[in-house]
Amino acid sequence: MRICYFDCFSGISGDMTVGALLDCGVDFAVIRREVEKLELAGYSISRRRQKRCGITGTKFIVKVDPKSPQPHRHLHSILDLIEKAHLDEKVKTDATAIFRSLARAEAKVHKTTPDKIHFHEVGAVDSIIDIVATAVGVNSLAADAFVSSPVALGSGSVVCEHGILPVPAPATIELLRGAKVYSSGQKRELVTPTGAAILTHYCREFGGIPEMTTERVGYGAGSFDDPERPNLLRIVIGETEEAYLPDSLQVIETNVDDMNPEFYDHIFRRLFDAGALDVYLVPVLMKKTRPANVLTVLAEPKDKRKLISIILDETTTFGLRTYTVEKVMLSRKSITVKTKFGEVKVKIAFAGKDVKTIAPEFDDCRRVAEEKRVPIKDVFREALAIAASKL
Repeated sequence: MRICYFDCFSGISGDMTVGALLDCGVDFAVIRREVEKLELAGYSISRRRQKRCGITGTKFIVKVDPKSPQPHRHLHSILDLIEKAHLDEKVKTDATAIFRSLARAEAKVHKTTPDKIHFHEVGAVDSIIDIVATAVGVNSLAADAFVSSPVALGSGSVVCEHGILPVPAPATIELLRGAKVYSSGQKRELVTPTGAAILTHYCREFGGIPEMTTERVGYGAGSFDDPERPNLLRIVIGETEEAYLPDSLQVIETNVDDMNPEFYDHIFRRLFDAGALDVYLVPVLMKKTRPANVLTVLAEPKDKRKLISIILDETTTFGLRTYTVEKVMLSRKSITVKTKFGEVKVKIAFAGKDVKTIAPEFDDCRRVAEEKRVPIKDVFREALAIAASKL
């Protein structure tokens, strides 16, 4: 199993994350190529080797041309931008989820809704590129699990468009719910909202570095050079012989017997948008042989309260139940195979070194089938055979 460990001894930001990924060996040409698929203009990206307290890392730089006007961007326009780009589906999924988390946190702080959150013109370009570049870089590493150290927080205050705010900023500390944090004593902002959103999207575990055989170590340089503490994010990539990936998750359930079933589609959408990992219905017979459905939601602990709130708001239930479960997953990696119809991404699941499952991505198979006007089963079958022959 491949593990990606975020060592946030000096906080985390979007550019630090991309820099650390590049330092781990992610190809800058790939990052540039994928970012250029976005309909953005008036910017340039580069990377540079820089030292912090004698340690050399990679600084990822986004420059926005002040003479190139940028449109006002709300959440829906950014999500449309990502959706229309010809990016890998996993990259789209990760980038979309990170931006939704950002918008939800800002909306909670400002007592509004995510769709009304306005991303500052220049800041939006920075965030879009940092988040999409991160998703591309993480996807190329093909890690099975993500773990973070406790996160060092700065202190003091920061000046922004809303005035002088405490450090960490309100949206940042909202995004870090469920994460282990501590004060480093430094009087500056160490964790940005973008960095917090990226970290909590990928990492559910926070603690010491796991037992593993290290393969790569990368350092991403931050924006300031403190003479006493290096402003760096360290990412460590390694392999462990563990065959399975355990994870503690929350189950939220309720029985519903008196609600218009047409409402479920709307409820499912709200739950998934709020971070639910899975949502499903099971038909049951209740007392007096009354037909009903058990609504079940699988979620990360940090999302439990907001999901409960949605269920109580949107359904007719008077109450619900929650409990903790251990989810056990096979380690996995993804490869792309070239069929005679087109390229298809394939997921491969392992227990140790034993291959347990080979699964072509449905969305890729559907896209290729529609483009070439062939049956999807033919695309699926060929992708499966090619992937199996490579193992």
